[in-house]
Amino acid sequence: MSGVRAAPQPHLSGPGKLPGATYVLTLCQAINLTAAVVSVTIAALVGSKLAPGHAWATVPYGVQFAAVALSTYPAASFMRRYGRKKGFLLGALFLIAAGGLGYHAVVQASFTQLIVAHGLLGMYVAFANFYRFAAVDALAPEMRPKGVSLVVAGGIVAAVSGPLLSMGLKDVGDFSPFSLCYASFVLLGLATAALMMFWRPAAAAAPVARSIQTRAVSSRPAIIAAIVAAALSYLIMNMLMVQASLLMDSMCVSFDTSSFAIQGHVIAMFAPSFVTGAILARIGYRNTLFAGYLLLAGSTVLGIMGFSLGAMVAGLLMLGIGWNFGYVGGGALLASVLTEDNRHRMQGINDSIIAICATAGAFLPAVLQTAIGWQNTNLLCLVLCLAAAGLTWACMREAKTPAAEVLRS
Repeated sequence: MSGVRAAPQPHLSGPGKLPGATYVLTLCQAINLTAAVVSVTIAALVGSKLAPGHAWATVPYGVQFAAVALSTYPAASFMRRYGRKKGFLLGALFLIAAGGLGYHAVVQASFTQLIVAHGLLGMYVAFANFYRFAAVDALAPEMRPKGVSLVVAGGIVAAVSGPLLSMGLKDVGDFSPFSLCYASFVLLGLATAALMMFWRPAAAAAPVARSIQTRAVSSRPAIIAAIVAAALSYLIMNMLMVQASLLMDSMCVSFDTSSFAIQGHVIAMFAPSFVTGAILARIGYRNTLFAGYLLLAGSTVLGIMGFSLGAMVAGLLMLGIGWNFGYVGGGALLASVLTEDNRHRMQGINDSIIAICATAGAFLPAVLQTAIGWQNTNLLCLVLCLAAAGLTWACMREAKTPAAEVLRS
């Protein structure tokens, strides 16, 4: 990166150490995913109680995903103009508003207000999804994989706190069922705003030299590989996770057992983040992405082989770890090849595509289960894995930048 002089970074820790700001963002990510877990746990149940008909029960949750997809690029543009900190504070306000309106919607039995509340929650998530990129804004290149993976690791807290919060607040005294679950979003939003008071965002980097700008253009194959890995991992994970829960219900698996299986899957999604950064540093981006594709493919093979509960649980665990390698690996790869000039725009495009794929993955499972069944859905996901692995290989072969040389390591 000759020709680039970075601005002083007084808040950074010593060599090989992540700054304290990264740990603040990890806590913020834990709050983000706790809200997400509570939402996915209660949205359909509350929707079914307030909706005019059963077919409308999942509309609020669908609107939440759509709001993420529609708000992601505007969120990136806002932060590019006004800074990360103001963007995250605005996101916290959306979370507080979602909690207050959601509580009121349940108390007043207003389905319309519930839809708007989940839309506000989606707008919050659109901002919060950039925590992982904010963590690497001022990090040295060799530390960026660790920064991304540590922030994503905040999800392991959510895997425990989300279900506990949902169960503990579902029925409390004279409050309407589930109303306090939504009210908890207000406290989570206030906690996020408080953490932001302690967070010191990265100083702006110096203007990017022309040679680096040219390199960014030739890094497009690596950017494509990064976006495909993260987005496809989310698409496949959502499609198979949601359909697995539907299939277990149709198999008359007890709610406790299916909940345990899904919780194990969520833990498998985030627990590897404590070591994913080290894995990326040791075996390189390319091999980490291919390991993710291999695990996702292995999960689909177990699904193709049959309907046993044991195979399904094993597949969900592999699915979670495969998602982690694809999502964290893709995010770290993207952070490694972007420049100061294009990082906000490309991060916005990246997360918009991920949100679209996650939305599709949330809406498609019921349709696919009815149309082609569990085994053929897994076969479809296997084909997608193979196609994405081939595309990633082609992108790496075409890339001509120093960053691409790291990919081949």
